[in-house]
Amino acid sequence: AHAEQAIRLPAEITLAFMTYAPHVDEMAKRARAQGHELMVHVPMEPLSDEIDPGPKALRVAYTEAEILDRLRWGLSQFDGYVGINNHMGSRFTQDSRGMRVVIEELKRRNLLFLDSKTIAGSVGDKLAIELGVAHVSRDVFLDDDMSSTAVLRQLALAERVARETGHAIAIGHPHPATIAAIKEWLPKAEAEGFILVPLSAVAKL
Repeated sequence: AHAEQAIRLPAEITLAFMTYAPHVDEMAKRARAQGHELMVHVPMEPLSDEIDPGPKALRVAYTEAEILDRLRWGLSQFDGYVGINNHMGSRFTQDSRGMRVVIEELKRRNLLFLDSKTIAGSVGDKLAIELGVAHVSRDVFLDDDMSSTAVLRQLALAERVARETGHAIAIGHPHPATIAAIKEWLPKAEAEGFILVPLSAVAKL
């Protein structure tokens, strides 16, 4: 139900769908019909062994063939997307061997990589530059604190980043408080001259 609320947000907001979400193909079709740009949210291994990133997650211990097989499974769950971003992955995104498999597959498919930056040591950007893959990195997490007040504070931070650098990428989840804060923020942001754009508009090689 929360994802359905996210689909009803303005079309310029890019939506990322989890590979293993139930009925994800139908939901992605509805999101595309509303004009949203789509990303595949790929589960990757976190640092903590006590946290489960979900089915078919990419892990550093797997062979390159296993990583590729799991990635291709994820990419087959729905279509019409422009790229991927990592779900969790604080361990996997620091692993050059595993991430090279991922970025090379994105290059083959002409897809972009959004690094959610769950850890500072991610090698995603570096490999994307080396291999000539369009890429972007998250600037702000909106809802580590899931209150509307906190989300609005993070949106203000995104505004500051955008003023300083020309654009800002903010990642949030379809929590009711996040969606409510975005709806409250949008008219004010537009009145101040901020423009919402799909993720691919700011991707760079």
